[in-house]
Amino acid sequence: MSPAPSRRTVALGLSALALSGCVAGGAGPATRDDWRSVPDPAFDRWLEGFKSRARNAGSSEATLTRTFRGVGYVPLVIERDRNQAEFNRTMEDYLAIAASDDRIAMGRAKLRQHGRTLQAIEDRFGVEKEVMCAVWGMESYYGTQMGDAPVIAALATLTFDGRRGRFFGSQLMSALRALDRGDTTLSRMRGSWAGAMGHTQIMPEVLEDYGVDFDGDGRRGCWDADPTDALATTANYIARHGWTRGQPWAVEVRLPEGFDAGLAGRRRTRSVASWTNMGVRDMDGARVPNYGEAAILIPMGVNGPALMIFANFTAIWRYNPAENYVIGIGHLADRLAGGPAFRASLPPDEHGLTRAGRIEVQQRLTAQGYDTGGSDGVIGPASRAAIRAYERSQGLPETGIATDDLLVRLRQTA
Repeated sequence: MSPAPSRRTVALGLSALALSGCVAGGAGPATRDDWRSVPDPAFDRWLEGFKSRARNAGSSEATLTRTFRGVGYVPLVIERDRNQAEFNRTMEDYLAIAASDDRIAMGRAKLRQHGRTLQAIEDRFGVEKEVMCAVWGMESYYGTQMGDAPVIAALATLTFDGRRGRFFGSQLMSALRALDRGDTTLSRMRGSWAGAMGHTQIMPEVLEDYGVDFDGDGRRGCWDADPTDALATTANYIARHGWTRGQPWAVEVRLPEGFDAGLAGRRRTRSVASWTNMGVRDMDGARVPNYGEAAILIPMGVNGPALMIFANFTAIWRYNPAENYVIGIGHLADRLAGGPAFRASLPPDEHGLTRAGRIEVQQRLTAQGYDTGGSDGVIGPASRAAIRAYERSQGLPETGIATDDLLVRLRQTA
């Protein structure tokens, strides 16, 4: 379960949006037709009460009338809220998507294309251009997947649902004020299932509090084809939540033999010297420089990659409070800057398969006529359906799970 969002949380579901169209075996992005509303008298009654509160808070009658005409309860929004990719995938799965070869190549192209603008934003806010570009790449695949959910209806549905009603109600009020300000129009106010908008999928309240009109056109235009305002707003937000230019978010490290896994965790910080005295070293065996208080993360256990994280990790965390998300952003930024992939070997999953094994499962299923939706090692809905179909054809219990035993059988039936 995700941590409870706060006023300072920018992106709640947008990485799920950006990843959804890029995962082999995934469900794929929703279309406008998928966001249809259904009749719900309780929602209609709630909406009348909300409009009254918005009117009392200063929203214009014209905006309220125009904005809520035809707005209803959208079931797909709640479905997406309960299934965020960054909380349900392993770090290995997440990185296979977030820092894919295609995403890295496109990011480097965007750095060249928008280099002058990105450098100007970096100079003003002190957030490296690779970090801004990584957020852009993660959130909307560099502006190609900004979402098609109607933001007002999505926020209204989430507010009515009540699980995080206070937060989303505040976002809905901010979205109304954005319309009153003229930052955008209702028809253009589309985004993720969580109401996140534009190139870097900014929440309405953060646009209101941290939005930057960097291109000087009089609007904070996170929806524009030009990503300038969205990138500047993101940089402003990250900077004001503690980013230090020139410092790493994390360093991959080697842990000493017998390292106590109980010492790991984002909040279990101590000095770099303290970790060094325990025998923690960088991947070349050298001491990690003193970048301030640090914690150790071992997302895949002591036999997987280990990261020494610093204050810049927390600055990204404030953008989206999910560990895999922060690692994905940080690692993509490092790769865009020319850094290496993680060097530690990745252990097999709970079913005995490495990513290479999962890719082979997908490839062999595809070769035998079962559509997995692609072969990237991420076992999504299409891959699970293909596995069940194969199991059914073999007279096996239908599990939909990629296992070492399944791979052996697939090799035998090739």
